[in-house]
Amino acid sequence: MSKPTCLFLGRFQPYHIGHHMVIKGMTKLCKKIIIGIGSSDKFGTSENPYTAQERKEMIQQALQDEDIIPLFDVVFVNLPDHEDDAQWTKHVLEQVGPVDMIWTGNEDTKKCFEGKLEIKDIKEVPGISSTAIRQMIKASDMDWKTKVPGSVVKAVQDLGYERIK
Repeated sequence: MSKPTCLFLGRFQPYHIGHHMVIKGMTKLCKKIIIGIGSSDKFGTSENPYTAQERKEMIQQALQDEDIIPLFDVVFVNLPDHEDDAQWTKHVLEQVGPVDMIWTGNEDTKKCFEGKLEIKDIKEVPGISSTAIRQMIKASDMDWKTKVPGSVVKAVQDLGYERIK
């Protein structure tokens, strides 16, 4: 049986080591990895400080640093929000093309794709979440740097902490 095409959705605000561990796992089981950058239409707020392009570049650099890109087939797709879950799900499937499996730990996302795709349930890494990382940056808690790949530390610093504060 050939390896599946897999979809990983997230806001990646910012991309962290939990996300990175999921993608590393996907390289073992998937022939193609589609990274869906969710809420791609949202940026410039404390909850969504980075643009879709900035998030893509953070992820891309972290993956290149470990040779995941170019060794694996990794594609990025911007996925804006939609008020209606059914319409959003339909839009996601249209945008990403043929896909066999979705990797997610988000209960709402699981509900949206139930019966449409095989769902690979992922568990949150304790103590690692983009929300917590943004809060740490706001509080000037430098421990946030241990929770993201090195290239993301640099990107966040280069883009400026005021985005989050």
